[in-house]
Amino acid sequence: MTAEQKSALADVVTIDKEVMHGTPCFANTRVPVHTLIDFLETGETIDDFLSVYPTIPKQHVFSFLELSRDIAIDQLACASS
Repeated sequence: MTAEQKSALADVVTIDKEVMHGTPCFANTRVPVHTLIDFLETGETIDDFLSVYPTIPKQHVFSFLELSRDIAIDQLACASS
């Protein structure tokens, strides 16, 4: 993960042992990012997720997904080198 990716991710996701036992959550919430992934895996939409968790800014969802994609691609490229 690049320093730029890490910085961008810190604005969207927090990991704090005092919050949800250190589970990565959307910043300033107790909503695990895995919950978004669960929603998407079951065929629900981002709008469905946001209707259940309206305190999460839509841009945080898009930023998380974009950063996750970029990090996954970087990791795959490193693994294949």
